[in-house]
Amino acid sequence: MPARAYWTGQLRLALVSIPVEIYSATRNTAGIALNQIHKPSGKRIKLEKTVPGIGEVDAADIVKGYEVEKDEYVLLSDAELDEVKLESRQTFELVQFVDASEIDAIYFEKPYYVVPKDALAEEAFGVIRDALRAAKKVGLGQLAMRGHEYLCSLKPCGRGMVMETLRYADEVNKAQ
Repeated sequence: MPARAYWTGQLRLALVSIPVEIYSATRNTAGIALNQIHKPSGKRIKLEKTVPGIGEVDAADIVKGYEVEKDEYVLLSDAELDEVKLESRQTFELVQFVDASEIDAIYFEKPYYVVPKDALAEEAFGVIRDALRAAKKVGLGQLAMRGHEYLCSLKPCGRGMVMETLRYADEVNKAQ
């Protein structure tokens, strides 16, 4: 497991809250990162931020914008972005339970290991894990991590549990 937790908070089921940590269950080692190099000097090529017809721009002149039509943008200030930023509630609340077979594999996105944060949390964590296993159910809930809200599933896995982020139905293309 990685040395640092990806997320730390509370796993909540009704009135029970259990301190947990979430660790990435996978790592991306599929490829190697290559850089573009200027052959004569051996130095790395840098990305210059430019505007067509104007040239290079200062970082202070760069803002964020949302494209509403081709080459037409709504500009957003940092303050406006902060207003709509999801606040992490540090809680993964289980709100529904379904049979594992009810979730098609195409909806699963990224797995994470969920572990109790300390020895005091282990017993309650184990009770929830064992109940899910005995009932052959998967818990569902929402979780805000790093500015994004995710629909997640939680299922027993060995002596621990695995949380998987799920795709929403509108993110899945229909089969042809």
